[in-house]
Amino acid sequence: MKLKIGEHFFSWDRPLVMGILNLTPDSFYDGGSHHNTDDVLRHCEKMLTEGADIIDIGAFSSRPGSEIISVEEENQRLIPYLIEIRKRFPETIISIDTFRKDVAMKAMDNGADIINDISGGIFDEDMLPFIGETRTPYIMMHCGGSIESLHTNHIKEKPCDIVRSFFEEQLETLSRYGEQQIILDPGIGFNKSMQSNFELLNNIDSYRVDNLPVLIGISRKSMIYKTLKITSQEALNGTTVLNTIALMKGADILRVHDVKEAVEAVKLVNEL
Repeated sequence: MKLKIGEHFFSWDRPLVMGILNLTPDSFYDGGSHHNTDDVLRHCEKMLTEGADIIDIGAFSSRPGSEIISVEEENQRLIPYLIEIRKRFPETIISIDTFRKDVAMKAMDNGADIINDISGGIFDEDMLPFIGETRTPYIMMHCGGSIESLHTNHIKEKPCDIVRSFFEEQLETLSRYGEQQIILDPGIGFNKSMQSNFELLNNIDSYRVDNLPVLIGISRKSMIYKTLKITSQEALNGTTVLNTIALMKGADILRVHDVKEAVEAVKLVNEL
């Protein structure tokens, strides 16, 4: 299992940590926290100093009830900051959280390395052809619904089978363009019941296709704070517990708000 991202080769001698940078005013945990260039660069530097391997930048909020913004607005939120981040941190691996081909293309033209698509190629029919033809490193997430129903149409039975079938179908489409650089994400918290979220976390290898790396993104999500009857702001300890379990179940990448704690979890689990 090996991927080439930019000039970096990963053979996964240890799991990677992806730090989240939200450029949205309404994300469920840190929306509106980064609203000027200095704040954005400062937060990037903090995550990199704490050990982030990848910075994942998002300009479209997928939280429940979020506004569906235009491609133009998404690009306006994203591209100026991407340019500044690439200038300040030229060696950093940058992922762009978007399901739109036009945003992905512009981001890649301005220094992005990976496209992280919450729809796995179903919200924009032009995304998979773009990824396939350009061999762009691609995170394929399962969501199982439309952009309007990301958090309402819940999968309640056989989530691992459903997610695996989705990956197999989308990977077959991409294979027509030749060998690709793919990371799988089961989409925990998207169109899944609480029980399904925990089932996906507990059975990572059951939907791993072609021995591809699997990303787990559970940072401060409702499966944690609703189970514990707390808020997302209080969910760091629960996040670390479940990230540790994800690592022990075979996760290759953790997508997190809190980089330091995730890096520590990786180091400790690796010692086992």
